Amino acid sequence: FSYENYNYAKDFLKNLLGINQSKAYLNISYIKDALLLTYDTLKMSILAIGFASILVFITVFPAAHNVASGALGIGGRWYNKLLFSVIRIFYIFSRAIPELIWAMIIIFIFKPGILPGAIALALHNFGILGKLCAESIEDLKLDPIKNLSTTGANSIEQLFYGIIPSIMKKFITYIIYRWEVILRTTIVVGFVGAGGLGQEFKLSMSFFHYTKVTLLLLCYIVLVWLADIISDRIREFII
Repeated sequence: FSYENYNYAKDFLKNLLGINQSKAYLNISYIKDALLLTYDTLKMSILAIGFASILVFITVFPAAHNVASGALGIGGRWYNKLLFSVIRIFYIFSRAIPELIWAMIIIFIFKPGILPGAIALALHNFGILGKLCAESIEDLKLDPIKNLSTTGANSIEQLFYGIIPSIMKKFITYIIYRWEVILRTTIVVGFVGAGGLGQEFKLSMSFFHYTKVTLLLLCYIVLVWLADIISDRIREFII
């Protein structure tokens, strides 16, 4: 908290506001470019949550302990317990590595763009979503499932008429929540070349284009605000 730092902060804020210089946030050309980057960022987040959700739906049931043990009326065989351990290890591994590290690794495989960013975000959130959804299955009450079994329902019927309807609302809630988090994290993976607002934000900071940074931050804030509105509407609908 020195006077020198106060002057640095004051100058930085003046540059962001564009005092005594041209303002990128009032330039139509810059605004159009920023809106395209905003759209790319939105696409990256949707791709990421889509990839993660598909992987979770494929793996989540074998990853639930009560499915592996046969307590829900499905599973219970020796290979279910082995599959349970393998998938849970994958969940731990994928969520233990931050999105930024995943993005740095994947950039070496793909060229820079929104696809590597989406894959990196999906890999990290796959482990988080998988754990949350598997625990939702493990918290299920057994009585309704057992009632289906006593009426003669087989394993597939118990899954589609008993288990999935009981946990689907929680699954959707978790997916929406992680989508919001992904949208906020896209700017971070953009720093390593994953495209979207994050990549342009890094370039603008590097070249001291401060009013462009302001424009990008405004676009990012509006994007997150719209995502919050959409997610709230979806939650109201499913509840």
